[in-house]
Amino acid sequence: MSNQSVQTVSTTNDKFKVVLAVVALIAGVVGFFVLTGKPTLVRAAALVVGLLISAGIAYTSAAGRDFLNFAKESVRETKKVVWPTRKEATQITLIVFAFVTVMAIFLWGTDKILEFVLYDLILGWKK
Repeated sequence: MSNQSVQTVSTTNDKFKVVLAVVALIAGVVGFFVLTGKPTLVRAAALVVGLLISAGIAYTSAAGRDFLNFAKESVRETKKVVWPTRKEATQITLIVFAFVTVMAIFLWGTDKILEFVLYDLILGWKK
């Protein structure tokens, strides 16, 4: 895991860059929907260009660089995880399904018993 402390955007310049990146992203999304009559390729290009410009602006800020470093460290950490083999994953999945089935039967039985006790024995309502 990362040992770096979490910091917020501190300088006015960085705040402006983040706001500008959000505006560029929104402009790309709005451009995608405004260009409804145009070919799909043009609409997708507007969206992608807005996203790329937004990412470029965000990367120039300290918060953007910190986020990119965090993402890189996260990928590095996932490579350290020991993933289960296919056989182990299948066994665990089957155990979960079996437990869910047993719990469903138990809850159904409990519901039916409570229904019988409440409606038939206590209240005397016959169905």
